[in-house]
Amino acid sequence: MRHSYHIEKHYIERAGWLRAAVLGANDGIISVTSLVVGIAASGASTHTLLVTCIAGLISGAASMAAGEYISVKSQQDIEKNDLEMEERELQRHPEHELNELKNIYIQRGLHPDLAQQVAQQLTAHNALDAHARDEIGISDHTSAQPFRAAFSSAIAFTVGSLFPLISIMLLPEQYLEKGVMLIGVLSLGIMGALASYAGGASIWRGSIRVMIWGIIAMLFSAWIGSLFNVAVA
Repeated sequence: MRHSYHIEKHYIERAGWLRAAVLGANDGIISVTSLVVGIAASGASTHTLLVTCIAGLISGAASMAAGEYISVKSQQDIEKNDLEMEERELQRHPEHELNELKNIYIQRGLHPDLAQQVAQQLTAHNALDAHARDEIGISDHTSAQPFRAAFSSAIAFTVGSLFPLISIMLLPEQYLEKGVMLIGVLSLGIMGALASYAGGASIWRGSIRVMIWGIIAMLFSAWIGSLFNVAVA
């Protein structure tokens, strides 16, 4: 007999790296573009803008990597402590933990007798894995991976920062401020659409949402920069 297996790929499997990549790319575009727009509004030269953009790219990528690693590492520590606690409880009070697992399945709709059988079989197979998944909510797809998150954020931030950097290098000086802002908004729309597509969400909604927040950030930075109205040597 031939057996066919239907394996579904769910979007939640991309949650870890996608969140870090989207955050990094959007932050790279918004923060570096806003920085450049704010400095441009103060009357800075093209050379100053270029140096500022490169400095923002390097410091921002390093900051994103460090911040993401620390954040996700803290989550990983919490998961590890919870698993160790659960493992101790399984050794000390196995019957109590079995009933706890049974009650979880009853609350999900199983008949008490069937819930008891399921709890017993899963406990016999891998008790800690069953409690990690069904009691704590930890699985392979959602578990914290600090190095991957840090690397994804740093690379994504760098990619996002390249948009204002290339804009400064290519645009004429008289159109620099508005041109950098325009390219920043358009690149945010593209990134938002790609992130929404990868996550299975509405492309237009994701794109417009990130563009609106990007415009607000850039306009605010331009307003602050215009208050100085001095050329930076």
